[in-house]
Amino acid sequence: MLMPLKPAIQETTAASQPRGAVASLLPIMAVVALSFLIIGFVLPVLPLYVHLELGFGAFMVGLVTGSQFLAAVLSRVWAGHVADRLGPKRAVLGGLLAAAASGGLCLLSLAVTARPWLSVSVLLAGRTILGAAESFIITGAAAWGLAISGPQQAGRVIAWVGMAMFAAMALGAPLGMALYAAGGFAAVAIATVIIPLLTLLVVAPLPAAAVSKAVPSGLLQVVSAVWLPGFGAALSSVGYGAVLAFGALLAHEGGWSPV
Repeated sequence: MLMPLKPAIQETTAASQPRGAVASLLPIMAVVALSFLIIGFVLPVLPLYVHLELGFGAFMVGLVTGSQFLAAVLSRVWAGHVADRLGPKRAVLGGLLAAAASGGLCLLSLAVTARPWLSVSVLLAGRTILGAAESFIITGAAAWGLAISGPQQAGRVIAWVGMAMFAAMALGAPLGMALYAAGGFAAVAIATVIIPLLTLLVVAPLPAAAVSKAVPSGLLQVVSAVWLPGFGAALSSVGYGAVLAFGALLAHEGGWSPV
């Protein structure tokens, strides 16, 4: 009489595993969401600030906006190396500290607005550091999630961490515009300093994932495995980057409010 119950029990256990995996990812997702709020804050605000307040044209708007993403690309391998060798938690902690430092540079750029070239140079430095911070946070968070859930849940981990990231940017954009309307670029810069520091309080008590003792694959071996889908992802994101850089200016020019 007990024999027919075994498949049902196995089915229930298998069905509960995804729910358990998602539940274990919630703290990591919270860290990612809080961290990427600050990137969302800046997305619609930065082009307006560079163009309307500092007086630069479209090229500088694109350069300042794109510098974060270029820095994120260049620092990705470094972030992965740190996450693999020192542990994902340390990578996330380092990224949060770098994000707070980038906010400090944004504040510093406001102190020299009388010299627009100096101000935009400081701002570029801050954006570069924020790009590296983004790499460490998202790479560390994904590696942390995989360490918690296991490689068999890789797709689910990447999906849920990515959802937290894009949800934060979607929410951060209107919040950033509200901050900009209430207190100017200074309010956005202050938030960029405070939020990563508060997020450190969320990360600090979380248990660190064990660092793998396996011999890592060589860089060329990894690149050969991922270059084709990576190239496709890059091409699919070109339009996304253009909209990020100039969408806010288009909205302002058209008188669409809120931006």
